[in-house]
Amino acid sequence: MEGNSTYQIKSICVFYGSNPGKNAKFVEAANNLGKVLAKRKIHLVYGGGSLELIGCVSTAAHVGGSQVLVIIPTALAEGNFVGKTIEEELRVPTMQDRISKMLDNSDAFIALPGGIGTLEEIFQITSWAQLNIHHKPIGLLNIDGFFNKLLSFLDQAGEKNFIPHSARQIFISASTVEEMVDKLEDFVYKPDPVATQIDWSKGNSSKKRKMDLSLHL
Repeated sequence: MEGNSTYQIKSICVFYGSNPGKNAKFVEAANNLGKVLAKRKIHLVYGGGSLELIGCVSTAAHVGGSQVLVIIPTALAEGNFVGKTIEEELRVPTMQDRISKMLDNSDAFIALPGGIGTLEEIFQITSWAQLNIHHKPIGLLNIDGFFNKLLSFLDQAGEKNFIPHSARQIFISASTVEEMVDKLEDFVYKPDPVATQIDWSKGNSSKKRKMDLSLHL
């Protein structure tokens, strides 16, 4: 992605709240997101169900012709906590497996308004980008200023030297769906120089070091 003026996006993973919120604009934007994905021939990946905001996105995308992939832990799928799945469903053992599979199957990420679960997904996938595990763009769909205070917090953390400039730039924000997708496609990854020195292929040796440490306790 680095150096490219346009990043080709074939699939976008959407993070979302399990409730519709109190603002009708959230539902309107979710429905529009699904339509825009279909219009641009971008496939949808998400965490399961057909309720509330994600129901609007997945239905609009599916009706418009986009492929839809649900990645959901078996416990949530069998418990029927999130409603009926639209189209293809991939079941995984854990929540951690879910976010990993989302990363594997997506070219970019968009967060709709949501709560703790949505924030967890946003920050986990962003921290992985900061650590140079992936180079995929991450967008906050800032409908009616929903993410304004979060963005202000990130700016403050950067000013206090808790978030490096390269990490702050990972977050992309836009107030409309069309602008959001355009920004994701224009994104150019700029890695932290320190993070580029991390070799993630050495996972086995890391595990070995942990085992050795435990033997010395």
